[in-house]
Amino acid sequence: MTPQVAGQLELLGQVLISGVLLGGLYALIGLGMSLIMGVMKIINLAHGELMMVGMYVTFWAFTLGKIDPYVSLLIVIPILFVLGAMLQKWLIAPVMEAESILPENQVLLTVGIGLVLSNLALLAFTADYRSVPVSYASKTIYWDLKAGGQTISLSFSFPMLVAFGIAIVLGAALFLFLGYTDLGRMIRATSQDTRAAALMGINTKRITYITFGLGSALVGAAGALLAPVYYLFPQIGGPFTLKAFIITVLGGMGNIPGAVLGGVVLGLAESLGSVYISLGYKDAFGFIIFVLVLIFLPKGLLGKGRA
Repeated sequence: MTPQVAGQLELLGQVLISGVLLGGLYALIGLGMSLIMGVMKIINLAHGELMMVGMYVTFWAFTLGKIDPYVSLLIVIPILFVLGAMLQKWLIAPVMEAESILPENQVLLTVGIGLVLSNLALLAFTADYRSVPVSYASKTIYWDLKAGGQTISLSFSFPMLVAFGIAIVLGAALFLFLGYTDLGRMIRATSQDTRAAALMGINTKRITYITFGLGSALVGAAGALLAPVYYLFPQIGGPFTLKAFIITVLGGMGNIPGAVLGGVVLGLAESLGSVYISLGYKDAFGFIIFVLVLIFLPKGLLGKGRA
């Protein structure tokens, strides 16, 4: 193997590693939207703003209490769960129960919720960019491989690696919760047929509160994991709402395993496109895949809708 080939393999390996690690975090963001969409049949366009709230909770926990961002998950997840459940109970549920209101208005309501959250953050914290200056923010782990007489050196961002591991654990916990607990089965039953679930004695209204709370908690956790590697400002949520929507469509509407696959695909597409085509078109690559999936695989990459 020539040094030039080894260099190309090293670059490709590094790009794939970055894409998979980023995709794991994207998957966690997409899981929350996919769960909400599967049960409530609406698109939560305040999803990114809820992530922003999670990032601010993480920031202030670190600033005021010196609580590590990963430890702050124990604070962020309950707070976002309660916030999500309250939004569903007091704002979204009344609109969903009003038969005279079109379904599109429920989506518009989530847009309004997102605007309120981002502007409240703007008023409270100003538009200044903030960060969580943890000591390990720039820490890198290196892995050297021998191939064809050449050494290929790969690097892993420590914060991204830890965040990826936690995201996998949270995703697995959600999968086990939905598949092996009574409450999880109730959520799945409500997702498949709300009326039949209600006839079986399931309190579907309570299930929607819990579901929105779980979706909010997941995206809040993603915000806490992103805090050490992303700058924080009130409008950060908008682009991530779009990413969550793309991931949900890629995986299939309301499909939980599909959301994980969609997140990894989006992360890889952005990483590969940024290096081999142009960094300036980073966000465009996800939209290109999004359009292609809508045209050729309208049920998502796994070829099915809700699980």
